[in-house]
Amino acid sequence: MKIRNIAAALMLGAATLPVFAQQGLDNPMTRAMMEVYDKELASNPDNAEVLFRRANEYYRFNQYLRALADADGAIKNAPANDRDFRAAAYQLRGEIYQMLEKYSEALADFTESLKADPSSFMALYQKANCEFELGDYAAAKADYTRLRAHNQRGVEALTGLARVAVKENNLGIAQGYMDDAVAMMPADSDIYVRRASVRRAMGNNTGAVDDLVMAISIDSNNRAFQELVNMADADYPAVITGLGNAIAQAPEQGMFYYIRGVIAQAHAHYPSAIADYRRIIDNNLYNYAGLYNSLAECYLALCKYPEATDNVNQAIAMTADNAPYYLTLARIQRAQGLAREAMANVQRCLTADASNAAALTEKGLCLYDLGRFDEASTVFGEMIMDTPDEAMPYLLQAWVLNDGLRQPAKAMQLYRRMLDAIPAEADTPAALAKGLRGFAMLFTNKKEDALAWAAELLKEKDTDGSRSYLAACLYAQAGDNEKALDCASQAMQLGYSDVWNWTRNDNTRVNVAPLRQGPALTDLMARYAYIFE
Repeated sequence: MKIRNIAAALMLGAATLPVFAQQGLDNPMTRAMMEVYDKELASNPDNAEVLFRRANEYYRFNQYLRALADADGAIKNAPANDRDFRAAAYQLRGEIYQMLEKYSEALADFTESLKADPSSFMALYQKANCEFELGDYAAAKADYTRLRAHNQRGVEALTGLARVAVKENNLGIAQGYMDDAVAMMPADSDIYVRRASVRRAMGNNTGAVDDLVMAISIDSNNRAFQELVNMADADYPAVITGLGNAIAQAPEQGMFYYIRGVIAQAHAHYPSAIADYRRIIDNNLYNYAGLYNSLAECYLALCKYPEATDNVNQAIAMTADNAPYYLTLARIQRAQGLAREAMANVQRCLTADASNAAALTEKGLCLYDLGRFDEASTVFGEMIMDTPDEAMPYLLQAWVLNDGLRQPAKAMQLYRRMLDAIPAEADTPAALAKGLRGFAMLFTNKKEDALAWAAELLKEKDTDGSRSYLAACLYAQAGDNEKALDCASQAMQLGYSDVWNWTRNDNTRVNVAPLRQGPALTDLMARYAYIFE
């Protein structure tokens, strides 16, 4: 689920890291230093030390492929007798491979780093982590045990041993290791995040949520917040219940209401989100423009346009840094058929951030509503070039080609491109849903594959209604209204309250529009009216 407006309450969370990376490389001092490296390498391309330093900079700012190229050069040209340099170079490249999830290559590099520096704690720790990721639990256990022998109070070793114990189904031993780690560092928020990961692996989601809440309570741990967001994708009730328990114990802590509201909003449980945001505002627990923008987004999803407009105008009036809020206003206006007015406000957002994907999407939708189909297709085509591994731009442009420009053959080609570009492998239902491949299959006459995709989507229990809604969309587009209504009923039973999606959304052919032709969907929404109030 996409989470918006996190940073204002929790500073720079994990969602901001790619932006931070780009800003870091664009920082004048960093840019000047990189220019020096470039000049030195222009005169001596084999300078191992400069290659290593530049690789380090790229790595710090998440530019992993560039970092890898320089690390390769540093190792290739490293002095054979400089053990310290070789240890550091292999360590760096191993960490780059880890970030690229190439664990076999990373393991080889950490092994080489240890040959050059057998006393390296970090190389041994990362070697054990790679062994764990590769499923070699015996080797990982042996290396984590070596780590513990060097430092009896090292929580890294205890966490590693606990993770191995879970794989060995020794859950009591795993819990004991993590309890010992927490006892060593009870005031350190990170140790609770570590224990949460082990508890989650044990299937103890309730305990994991409690630990993450504790980490946030200690120092607003951003990693803990992101883990809560990730957990909500898999077990929404556990996260919401855990946050409810935290609120019961500290009812005047606005942060927990905010986190619960953000997560509820991201999972299309809009009335719950509105209640939490209103509690913060009405009780003067916190006050900033983003709260009103979030309320506007929730009211928009419920098709309550006056309330949405009032709140977004309040957000706009509260700060000069209001470009994102004009985008929300544009979405509200377009929902009411005011595409021309919406386009003007989209442009305000794009003036501040020309690469804003949400604003570009809204621009394309406005152009479509204005009948400017060629321009809409161009916008979405450029988005595909910028993010070729994202599904939605393909679906948007194919929809414009098919429904707007009446070029079904070109739309079919684009759906095929999407299937080639978006990986088929997905290890979780959330990842499967993000890929949206089932719709491209359906619209390229691979109906059986599409139906199999929908079945896989619901293979694991849906906990918030979002996957059931997506399955309802696919079955509706496939002409199986009975199955689509079953999935819609399940989605509403789980609280999926996006009125716009149920009643108005007709974009991208990822919608339940075919269900609106009779009374069945309206009757179903009436039966579950309480989730929309």
